[in-house]
Amino acid sequence: MRINSSVWWVGAAMVGAAALSGCATKGFVREQVGVVDQKATAAQARLDQDDMHLADLDRTSRDALERATAAGKLAEGKFLYSMVLSDDSIKFPVHGAQLSPEAQTRLMDFVQKLKTDNRNVYLEIQGHTDSTGPKPLNMRLGEERAEAVRLFMNKQGVPLNRMATISYGDEAPVAPNTTRAGRAENRRVMLVVMA
Repeated sequence: MRINSSVWWVGAAMVGAAALSGCATKGFVREQVGVVDQKATAAQARLDQDDMHLADLDRTSRDALERATAAGKLAEGKFLYSMVLSDDSIKFPVHGAQLSPEAQTRLMDFVQKLKTDNRNVYLEIQGHTDSTGPKPLNMRLGEERAEAVRLFMNKQGVPLNRMATISYGDEAPVAPNTTRAGRAENRRVMLVVMA
């Protein structure tokens, strides 16, 4: 009978130890599952952020492709005529790309001429700056000026796929950059019409 009682105590101790180790294991598992859930949530947030970034890149890529296609059509076309936005009343301000009311009026007249001609033409919109400021800034500013004209003309009914922009920055001056008047003439946008 003593052996049975010892066996009973040993068995009870083993069952207790197994139960205790099971509780410790459940607690450890719960803790690890919590850590894994946090990592999974963080990973999902990073994936969502990456998806948004890829969508932005896709839009940018489509826009770049449209511009490249339009530029390719321009390269194949023949020069018809051009218009320069550089009269005293419509020169761009230093470090600015805003269109003055006079520039908008000239552009609306230009759009009416395009509609009256009723031809399938392509426009190259060239942005230019004076030589003040660093080259990267001038290239960006030339692009902003050309883009301001492109967007305004689009609002007047000229399709975006018929226009391409390019910046020459300060690389193609029409007047000396040594005088205030010369720099003002160099801040301009030129519209080249091609068939």
